[in-house]
Amino acid sequence: MPKNSKAVKRELDDDVTESVRDLLSNEDACDDSFKKSSLIVDSPEGEGKECDVEEGASDGEEEERPAWNSKLQYILAQVGFSVGLGNVWRFPYLCQKNGGGAYLVPYLILLVLIGIPLFFLELAVGQRIRRGSIGVWNYISPRLGGIGFASCVVCFFVALYYNVIISWSLFYFSQSFQQPLPWHECPLVKNKTSTYVVPECEKSSATTYYWYREALDISNNISEGGGLNWKMTVCLLAAWSMVCLAMIKGIQSSGKVMYFSSLFPYVVLICFLVRALLLKGSIDGIRHMFTPKLEIMLEAKVWREAATQVFFALGLGFGGVIAFSSYNKRDNNCHFDAVLVSFINFFTSVLATLVVFAVLGFKANIMNSKCVALNTNKIVALLGSDIDQSLIPHHINLTQVSQVTAEDYHQMIQIIKGVKEDEYPKLGLESCSIEDELNQAVQGTGLAFIAFTEAMTHFPASPFWSVMFFLMLINLGLGSMFGTIEGILTPLIDTFKVRKEFLTVGCCVLAFSIGLLFVQRSGNYFVTMFDDYSATLPLLIVVVLENVAIAWFYGIDKFFEDLKDMLGFTPYRFYYYMWKYITPILLLLLLCASFIQLTMTPPSYSAWIQEEAVEKTLHFPPWGIVVCISLVVMAMMPVPVVFCLRYFNIIDENTSGLSTVAYKKGRVIKESPRPEDDDDASLIHGKTPSEAPSPMPGKSIYRKQSGGGGTEVDTAPNGRYGIGYLMADMPDMPESDL
Repeated sequence: MPKNSKAVKRELDDDVTESVRDLLSNEDACDDSFKKSSLIVDSPEGEGKECDVEEGASDGEEEERPAWNSKLQYILAQVGFSVGLGNVWRFPYLCQKNGGGAYLVPYLILLVLIGIPLFFLELAVGQRIRRGSIGVWNYISPRLGGIGFASCVVCFFVALYYNVIISWSLFYFSQSFQQPLPWHECPLVKNKTSTYVVPECEKSSATTYYWYREALDISNNISEGGGLNWKMTVCLLAAWSMVCLAMIKGIQSSGKVMYFSSLFPYVVLICFLVRALLLKGSIDGIRHMFTPKLEIMLEAKVWREAATQVFFALGLGFGGVIAFSSYNKRDNNCHFDAVLVSFINFFTSVLATLVVFAVLGFKANIMNSKCVALNTNKIVALLGSDIDQSLIPHHINLTQVSQVTAEDYHQMIQIIKGVKEDEYPKLGLESCSIEDELNQAVQGTGLAFIAFTEAMTHFPASPFWSVMFFLMLINLGLGSMFGTIEGILTPLIDTFKVRKEFLTVGCCVLAFSIGLLFVQRSGNYFVTMFDDYSATLPLLIVVVLENVAIAWFYGIDKFFEDLKDMLGFTPYRFYYYMWKYITPILLLLLLCASFIQLTMTPPSYSAWIQEEAVEKTLHFPPWGIVVCISLVVMAMMPVPVVFCLRYFNIIDENTSGLSTVAYKKGRVIKESPRPEDDDDASLIHGKTPSEAPSPMPGKSIYRKQSGGGGTEVDTAPNGRYGIGYLMADMPDMPESDL
């Protein structure tokens, strides 16, 4: 059929079938890879009129759905979303804490059993239905439509505090263009009589002091607000401005930014790895990381933490994965994408862990050398009184303390401890072990803004490496922020048909206004609160419901048919059993374990006490506990609310917006339901697809194929009506193609 021919209204049943065939053959002729969309609207004469759609179209025309400029851009977007700050400062900490190299075994097993199947599922439903999370779950089961709204709420909560972390990185980035770095040593205080080191810094360390006092100017507890920190307020404004500018044109603008934000961190990580391997002690750190402690693998806590890390590393449940995949071609191989992105994420975590432990090994050697020098001076001071000169080996020259090696010091300690076993504790000598330094588990902001910054002060050309490191953190954070914001914007744009420019600006302004909570002096404690309570349980519940909705409400057999039609091949049977049985059971176990952990552990946070210059664990005040509970309840509230509204028919299950839009391979077909066409049998009575009701679940029918081409109506495998127009004697037209 020629490209520009019109779909003519027909009166006979057989002619309707032919018109549907013509419509589909017409689509392929118009399809222009990822970019082109066309629109069929109803003309006043009742004819199907085909026209190209321009952005901002109106007067009955639907705005075209954007598309990725290339497959590479799409893969980089998914990688940028899934690879985030957690890969750099959470995964290495879990490796260190849970058995070193042995931790990789449970992580890989759970990546295959939970990560890849669920990631594939989200990619597939987004690409199949071509909507954001709200539209997707409304389509799958209207009563479970609250899943999409819950994803948006969680995305918004996470975006609020995640961009604060980017603002911290921006602040450190701006301060890195100095030689020496401003956190290189403790500041001095001068008065009329003397000069002395700031007591808070002297009790802790230069990098710790700079983080808590210069950067955050933190209060002693969450109840002391202390007013806004203007430096961080400016950085937060800059962070939200960057996100807004990158997202204002949707994937057309954010997709281009992905080339830099997704690839640059790998350049920095490789440069850091090469540089770190040339430093003294880096091999000690890597050896420590990969020395497996197999006995730890038997602990249930290790598997729970590995499952949680897999879950959050891939960004499951946020809606960002669904949003990005909804802009794909319909026949894109999303199974290949799921496996590729999952393993890129895993290898990025391993690469980041190598870098972190190589740098921490170098830092541990520096700190160990300082410890040896300090304690050797103590031994020199104790000679002749508490320690006899004969206890010092002859080859060790204590007159030149700087030349005493770690091996010499340990030899002296062993001799002294053996001779003065009872008196040894009173001498105050430390063991000075590199292993002890490496066993000091540091994660999150402590790793990035304290441990890593301290290590970089000892690097040659330290300002250059500091600039590169914090620029990498900014890019990692922005890549994840783009996916998080897309998980909010795409569903709302699809559902409420608002202009993306207005919604993007409005969302960023609102988030910045609420985000001022995090840049007051007690803001870091609120970041901890949101990180612990606004995402973990709600996201687990969201993903459990997603899995159940596909496997049991929509129907796993029907979903496999859709995948076969979409991919051109039947996925491995492995996914059938994963989605239907194994993954839901594992998710429920993980959900129960997380719930038990949260309920058995009183809500608490680490507070920095200025006078003592130490961190102390404090319990949240009563109002703080109420806020923690409210975050979980608010995130999950849309699920029961939407279910009840539709179960009691307060909102019609068949209603999903002002108009219904179905997408296929970048093509948009809009039907405007008419009051007189409430009867689903209108298709059988000879009306064209443009005059018939929209093909949404619960509203449309299809004909069960039979030898005689009869008009028997059958329901879909999930108990709801099918999604096709008409399925009479059309063997080359699978239902899921329509």
